[in-house]
Amino acid sequence: MNFQPEEITTQVAQTAREFAQQYIRPHVMDWDEEQVFPIAIFKELGKLGMMGVLVPEQYGGAGLGYFEYNAIIQEIAKVCGSIGLSVAAHNSLCTNHILSFGNEQQKQQWLPKLATAEWIGAWGLTEPNTGSDAGNMKTTAVKAGDSWILNGTKSWITHGKSGDVAVVICRTGEPRTSGNSTAFVVERGTLGFSAGKKENKLGMRASETAEMIFDNCRIPDANRLGEVGDGFRQAMKILDGGRISIAALAAGIAKGAYEAALQYAQERYQFDKPIASFQGISFKLADMATEIAAADLLIWQSCDLKNRGQKVTKQGAMAKYYASEIAVKTANEAVQIFGGYGYTKDFPVEKYYRDAKLCTIGEGTSEIQKLVISREVLHD
Repeated sequence: MNFQPEEITTQVAQTAREFAQQYIRPHVMDWDEEQVFPIAIFKELGKLGMMGVLVPEQYGGAGLGYFEYNAIIQEIAKVCGSIGLSVAAHNSLCTNHILSFGNEQQKQQWLPKLATAEWIGAWGLTEPNTGSDAGNMKTTAVKAGDSWILNGTKSWITHGKSGDVAVVICRTGEPRTSGNSTAFVVERGTLGFSAGKKENKLGMRASETAEMIFDNCRIPDANRLGEVGDGFRQAMKILDGGRISIAALAAGIAKGAYEAALQYAQERYQFDKPIASFQGISFKLADMATEIAAADLLIWQSCDLKNRGQKVTKQGAMAKYYASEIAVKTANEAVQIFGGYGYTKDFPVEKYYRDAKLCTIGEGTSEIQKLVISREVLHD
């Protein structure tokens, strides 16, 4: 594997970095405090191709690979985890599901609008009582002639309120049976499709999280993605790639916290010396740098496999598990290095601390990642 980034990757990273500094950083705390979902920012990112990173150019996307995608997510997350999360969810879940499993007509219909951020995408698997237990979902789709009738509630959905289109996994068979779910595309404005409660979250507060409610929502069979009963298998494949997104998000948050702590440790003086000169602080920085570098290696390995069309289940889970845990640890140590100031909103590390935790929960908890990894290694 070549560890030297391609020129295109470097250029994309620089563009994302400059955009984040100019258009995101000035507003980070206002968006966080007020829980504003800044749709206009995503429209601008769409113009740069960052909302359709992996979508081929024929469908209006940038036609780039996972190394570029990783670079974009990390550079944005260094500045604001919330914006990084929404970019990741839009790209890897809704858009990628249609790209991966839609037929040509479906791709032509929805991908150009998603790839340019004319439309914001949502993806619905989780329910109030079925997080990791997706085989027992309560949201159902019942065939009615050439249509399907959807009923139920999806929860913890990124862009559940503001998304223009959603890919939704519904149960079409008996609970806990094999092949019991199917994926559908539902456009906002469809009768019977509405938004429910918007969550008031600890972190990632500028990334909208809300319920999607389906009440006798009728959609045509043309909105079905793939075969009936194939929804869960599709979702697991999408989550394999999605874990790379969350790993990149976590690594970006970790780097943001580390860089803030590194700078502060060299500027903050105690006993007439910068606190970075004290072993207790310098060793924390050494651990942070080492663990972030290790997380990057796992992410790059996953990106390489994904670009080559190889199975990425184990490596993606490893990258997501390790990077998310390291993000929490790094943010925690960054707050410690800042001391009392780190506990205030005048400095950036308290937000990294709050944002990081979601990475150990979303798109499969750390415990689920260990379950995936253990199953993979036991069957190698």
